Amino acid sequence: MSDREQQRLDFLKAAGLADAVRAPLPGDASTRRYERLTTAAGATLMLMDQPPAAESRPCDPSWTPEQRRAAGWNAVARLSAGRIEAFAAVAEHMRHAGLSTPDIIAVDAPAGLAVIEDFGDDLFARVIEAGEPQAPLYLAAVDALARLHMAGLLPPTMQGPAGEWPLLTYDAVALQGGADLFVEWLPKLHPDLDFGPDAIEEWRAVWAPLAAMGEQKAWVVAHRDYHAENLIWLPERTHHRRVGLIDFQDAVLAHPVWDLHSLLQDARRDVPPELEKVAFDHYCEVMMVDREAYRRDYVALAALNETRILGVFARLIARDGKPRYRQFMPRVWAHLDANLRQPGLEDVAGWFARHVPKARRE
Repeated sequence: MSDREQQRLDFLKAAGLADAVRAPLPGDASTRRYERLTTAAGATLMLMDQPPAAESRPCDPSWTPEQRRAAGWNAVARLSAGRIEAFAAVAEHMRHAGLSTPDIIAVDAPAGLAVIEDFGDDLFARVIEAGEPQAPLYLAAVDALARLHMAGLLPPTMQGPAGEWPLLTYDAVALQGGADLFVEWLPKLHPDLDFGPDAIEEWRAVWAPLAAMGEQKAWVVAHRDYHAENLIWLPERTHHRRVGLIDFQDAVLAHPVWDLHSLLQDARRDVPPELEKVAFDHYCEVMMVDREAYRRDYVALAALNETRILGVFARLIARDGKPRYRQFMPRVWAHLDANLRQPGLEDVAGWFARHVPKARRE
């Protein structure tokens, strides 16, 4: 028996769940794993397992950009490194905002273990595949976002049952770092792509004003991974609480459109353009914001994020040997190419025209 398995057993025993039947769930792209626990009474819970030493350190709020780059990717991007205390603190904030997040039954943050409420398997993506009309689900997801955004500004730390966690801004360093994954990893997937020093310098110059805009207008808590594979349909609840939220531990202060474009320009499934428009307009109406101004920012930050996603997928394929992510890349390219045709992105579009042939946009 591994030391980690002994930790799990000791934790479950302390939580009164030593006799629960354990069933591992399929993994994702992270270092976190889940097990479904079934008690003797037939109730189900989830064991969240995230060894703290599995990733580089999260960002210290006091670190300079140079210190963040030296510390590693989690510090650059202001990711939580999967820390249980981050999950618990964000869950508490979202619950206080009236949203559906899993109750935390037991937690040992130093060990990276928690038992949480089981929302079931009705991910938006699976429910829609089974025939559920998708518009009501997406509009409920937009309502949940609006509810989160209406909660307003927060202190620099969030409090949860596992302690406090800093709420950091998705700043220009993190945004540009995400975009830079594209020029770092696409050539490893397509060796004929050659991004020399001049091309990379130009790349950073065309994205710099958009990354600065994203930081300047960061004023709401962003889930940061808000899409149909991370939202669970809870039809027995009402209004925005029908949207069960998971995987929000990387939450940051960000532009309000960040989660919107993650939801509506999904890398993993097609959202009909007419539904994207209706859902975007619904958000603007609920929040009473300038639709055209938000649309410009939405397109710009969606394009930036799509370059990040393409870089992440290229890394998963080329470095980590996970070829299944290749199937998602044509969809992301289609979103990116559509956004690059919009006003305000002419400089970025010009860079792609010069450096990435259409045959490589797949």
